[in-house]
Amino acid sequence: MWFDSWSEVLRVVTLGSLAYLALVVFLRLSGKRTLAKMNAFDFVVTVSLGSTLATVLLSSSVAFASGVTALALLVVLQYGVARAYLSVPPLRRLVKAEPTLLIHDGRLLHDALRHQRLAPEEVLQALRHQGIADVEEVAAMVLETDGSISVLKTAAPGATAMANVAGWPVQPPA
Repeated sequence: MWFDSWSEVLRVVTLGSLAYLALVVFLRLSGKRTLAKMNAFDFVVTVSLGSTLATVLLSSSVAFASGVTALALLVVLQYGVARAYLSVPPLRRLVKAEPTLLIHDGRLLHDALRHQRLAPEEVLQALRHQGIADVEEVAAMVLETDGSISVLKTAAPGATAMANVAGWPVQPPA
C-alpha cells in the first residue's frame, strides 16, 4: 500500500514531531550518562527508546500520551539503574562487565582473547589504529566495558587506572 490518507500523514508528522521533542527533553533532563558510550545495558535502553519512538510514530493504536509515558519510563528507569549502580556495588557486575586485560608487557593473553571471542588479528588492527607498530611497545591493552580498546605504553604494577581490570596485575609464570 502506497498511501492511506493525508490525515494519516499529518498524524505521523504531528505526533512524530511531538514525540521527538519529548524524547530530546527527557534525554537532556536525564544527563550525559544516558547518551554515553554504550555498554549492554545502555544498548538495550537505546534500542527500546528507538522502538518506542517508532511505535508512537507509526501505530495509530498507540495514543501519544501512552507513547510519551513509555519514553519517560525508559529514561527514568535508565537513570534509576545508573544511580543504583553508583550506590550498590554488587549491582555493578549485573549492569556492566569488567574491563579485560588483552596484552600485558608486550604479550598477547590468549586465554583472555578466547574468553572475549577476539582473534589476535583484531588486536593487531586495534594497535595499528592507535599508531603502534610493535606489540612489544605495549605495557597493557584493555577491552573496556563499552567494547572500546585502551592501550597503555607504560603501566606500573600499582597503576591506579588499572585497578578494576580483570587480570591485572598479571602474575609472572612460575
